[in-house]
Amino acid sequence: MTGPSDTSAASAPSAGVPVRILLCDDHAVVRAGLLALLGSEPDIEVVGEAGSGEEAVAMAEKLTPDVVLMDLQLGPGIDGVEATRRITAAPAMAGVHVLVLTTYDTDADITRAIEAGATGYLLKAERPEELFAAIHAAAQGRTALSAPVAGRVMDRMRGTARPALTDREQDILGQLARGLGNRDIARALFISEATVKTHLGRIYAKLGVDTRAGAVAVAKEQRLLS
Repeated sequence: MTGPSDTSAASAPSAGVPVRILLCDDHAVVRAGLLALLGSEPDIEVVGEAGSGEEAVAMAEKLTPDVVLMDLQLGPGIDGVEATRRITAAPAMAGVHVLVLTTYDTDADITRAIEAGATGYLLKAERPEELFAAIHAAAQGRTALSAPVAGRVMDRMRGTARPALTDREQDILGQLARGLGNRDIARALFISEATVKTHLGRIYAKLGVDTRAGAVAVAKEQRLLS
């Protein structure tokens, strides 16, 4: 885990005061595991658990934790990105930082989470000590990124990453990966075949390919498929 520091630490917990955590994951077993893991750290205190994005927003406003440990893919309702956006945009929760903890590391997921205001982005495959360190960094307003995520962010900053696909292009790419033709894609997405062809041209240009198979291959290689 790595990440550049940030000087916006005005709301960081005082020395000796446990970092107050709100867990948000729609899987009760995952929350139980995190609760047991974090409970082993004397300088971390779990003050609440949320099973949905809406619940996370409401509890964050009520409890004002130092850090919300946020999963991205949640059940029915708003996802982790939208919950992050609502929390970080609310003046009443200005001191609440969101640390994404997920299994998804596609460029699209990372970009959406960071643009929504997430302080950090961690993968669930990280070791416990890396998670603890990321929590403390996030509580102090410092960026915390898993090493693979940091690499992707740096590539994008250097301009070496592929241009980001729009949501519609992402949808069409997903249909391509399923093996659908233009007519079936148009029907599935309620758009015209001409619109599908236009989007395909843009997708090919962004991915540097000129065939459907090439687009799917690059998408898989770049982990662009959700």
